[in-house]
Amino acid sequence: MRAVVHVDGGSRGNPGPGAAACVLSSPDGEVLDESSVLLGSTTNNVAEYRALLLGLERASALGVTDVEIVGDSELIAKQVQGVYKVKHPAMRALHVEAMAALRSFERWSIRTVPRAENARADALVNDALDSRAALSG
Repeated sequence: MRAVVHVDGGSRGNPGPGAAACVLSSPDGEVLDESSVLLGSTTNNVAEYRALLLGLERASALGVTDVEIVGDSELIAKQVQGVYKVKHPAMRALHVEAMAALRSFERWSIRTVPRAENARADALVNDALDSRAALSG
């Protein structure tokens, strides 16, 4: 089974309250699943890795074997592709976890798009952060 997994993570502040989200769809655009999680205080880059891991976890749970990951973080995509080195210790552990998760799929690819083309995942991140703010405010 093939799926497109849109992922996004973000924090308000950097570091600050963070969230991660994913939207899984069939190749023809039918939404199969969407999920978001609050992360507590984190950086944008860690939140982006958490979004990638969330998307891979949800894809695996749905029985996806061929995954196309779409996000707006060039840093994460280039690190996963092996183009950029992972220097930050907190991100190194997340990178190792992501690469292990990717190996469980028969095929995978990752690419970046402008934020506007990742709108639903971005909206889920912001909804999660807004709900956190409403609860604490």
